[in-house]
Amino acid sequence: MNDYLTGIEGMPKLLDCCDGAVMQYFQKKTYPDEFHRMYQEHIATFDAIERGYHTVIDKDQFLTNMADALTAYAVEQMAACSRKNKKEQLQMDLNLTMAVFVLPMVLEYHGDSSQPLADKLIESWKKEFPKTNLQAAEYTSIEQGFHKKWCYITTAVCRTFGKSDDCYELTLLRDYRDTYLADSPGGEELIQEYYDVAPSIVKHIDQQPDSDVIYRSIWDEWLSPCIDMIESSQMEGCREHYIDMVHTLQKKYFH
Repeated sequence: MNDYLTGIEGMPKLLDCCDGAVMQYFQKKTYPDEFHRMYQEHIATFDAIERGYHTVIDKDQFLTNMADALTAYAVEQMAACSRKNKKEQLQMDLNLTMAVFVLPMVLEYHGDSSQPLADKLIESWKKEFPKTNLQAAEYTSIEQGFHKKWCYITTAVCRTFGKSDDCYELTLLRDYRDTYLADSPGGEELIQEYYDVAPSIVKHIDQQPDSDVIYRSIWDEWLSPCIDMIESSQMEGCREHYIDMVHTLQKKYFH
């Protein structure tokens, strides 16, 4: 089989890498091993695409065909799903699979075709699913996010308001986390629980067409009251309110 056919047949299979269990694999304890397992399973596809990229005359069309083969498979899956709620869930799962497995695997190959193929995949995906906000990120940046002390949800909300990473609100909440909460009984366990679920919560919200509205409601209902409590020295009240926020968002967006 030539490289073109190997690539065309292999690209759609990337979307099946999670076997419908993307949220099970996209967790702190499972993500590194599962990502590398999936990458090794599909490396023959990336090899074929890289060889083909270096031999074809029209490289742009070659990569467009590869990307469209994967997107067409996603469209077929969506068309076969008749129930609205199931279709919405499938769309979220497909988007998440693309964001945290497919695109990072493409970039992990580090070939001459890798970045152009990732760009073509995003272009093709947004053409068929215009309400999605798909972006390409490398595996290392995603995996490191499970370990760094980022205020995932607060950062995502502040981004909606155009606030910087060192804005007053984020600085205040980080200081609360690192001083009061980390030193309180059970505080470290609460912080660890948050970092286990928060990245996936943010990924799911980012996939919603009204993500900006969702983040603004999180600000009004949860974060703004927390900041008010810290400013008025109601530290335990902030702790309980923040825990309620994480649990509420986990039930709604951590599937």
